[in-house]
Amino acid sequence: MKQWDIYLWELPHGQHPAVILTPSPWVETWNELNVLACGSQRAQRLPDAHEVLLDTADGLDWETLCQCHRVFTATRNELKHYRGRVTAERRRAIGRTMIRVLGLYLT
Repeated sequence: MKQWDIYLWELPHGQHPAVILTPSPWVETWNELNVLACGSQRAQRLPDAHEVLLDTADGLDWETLCQCHRVFTATRNELKHYRGRVTAERRRAIGRTMIRVLGLYLT
């Protein structure tokens, strides 16, 4: 497991893709990881201001909305079935989106 990997996240209500945000050196030692949740259904609309669209280039089966406005904690054993890695272009988009919607920019 590494930062920017996508795994299926085992939740009580089903599996959803999750993007690992925790830096890779910490992923190896921590049991609880920071993740972004993605939709499990095919995207039927353009992304809202707090979302980034991921797709087959990132290892998913179809266009999927990744929610960048909330960081979740998932335990290592909840993350199963490696799907792929977020492309460099989409990593930048996720970073820009998180900075904008969470107000992390410097003024």
